[in-house]
Amino acid sequence: MATITYKIGESEYERRMSIFERELHAHFGALYAFAYRLTNDGTLAEDLVQETFLKAWNSIGSYEPGSNAKAWLYTICRHAFINGYRAGLRKPKTTDYDDVVANHNEDDIVQPAFNNFHEEFHGKLMGDEITFALGSLSKDQRIIVLLDLEDFTYEEIAAIVEIPIGTVRSRLNRGRSILKRKLYAYALSQGIIDRGKVGDHRMTA
Repeated sequence: MATITYKIGESEYERRMSIFERELHAHFGALYAFAYRLTNDGTLAEDLVQETFLKAWNSIGSYEPGSNAKAWLYTICRHAFINGYRAGLRKPKTTDYDDVVANHNEDDIVQPAFNNFHEEFHGKLMGDEITFALGSLSKDQRIIVLLDLEDFTYEEIAAIVEIPIGTVRSRLNRGRSILKRKLYAYALSQGIIDRGKVGDHRMTA
């Protein structure tokens, strides 16, 4: 857990508070939703958001006022999630499938059948069904899918996650394909998507 720095002058304290109130606090709700979908746990999400804002407070010197505050906060949140809440998961280094795809040929990435992914799912299926589906993704795919749903550009996602744009595209496409398979039957039964408009969703990733 980050520790807030109290030994600062009054003027520095006021400067930081001004930045927080003017540029950072507005993203609290979205950041909590992002943290909740990462952790699938309300308490862990609250802890992750608190960790994020404490780290933001202590490293405010690296933030340029007027720049992309949302991307800056999400970068901190992503690091806190990876470093803090996944620290116990130590696995042998393996080659990421998505990195292989990106390095082999970016142009050959198969596009998911849900061409209008945002329109079909954003704000419509963010309940238990999509929470469970998101939980089935690898942490790397889940982070990128969630950042995409927050309307970050490929360039912004690449900067936040610190990977090449080609890897962002391949992980996003693969994550979407997995979600598509898991959510198609539910979305169809609820009338959220039209079988005739979507086409054949029986493809495999």
